[in-house]
Amino acid sequence: MSSKPILLLATAAVATALLAGCGQKETKPLTYQADIKPILDQYCVECHKAGGQGTEKSGLLLDTYAATMRGTNFGPVVIAGQAINSTLYRLVSGKADPSLRMPHNQAPLSEENVNTIKDWIDQGAKEQ
Repeated sequence: MSSKPILLLATAAVATALLAGCGQKETKPLTYQADIKPILDQYCVECHKAGGQGTEKSGLLLDTYAATMRGTNFGPVVIAGQAINSTLYRLVSGKADPSLRMPHNQAPLSEENVNTIKDWIDQGAKEQ
């Protein structure tokens, strides 16, 4: 029996595995303090701080990591490791009801900022 077919199959398998990894993006480790807090401070905290309109309606404070992770009067907005199930990501990405997109009555967050929030949550929503 010839070893050429086996060598050819092994080479094809290695090439396929290498090419499959080429389409995956490299994501740097993200933290609340370095990557998320600046976004929330710029776009969200005006309404979601003590006495803010968004806080009065939902109880959601976004001015600290602990408050962000605590969520609203109705439950958490970040489910570490699950951006698609996290209300914060769904609201800033427009994946929830479009009339609820945040920030409310302002331009949507950039795709880069939305992806940063998504990646942070999917990476486990670490503080530091």
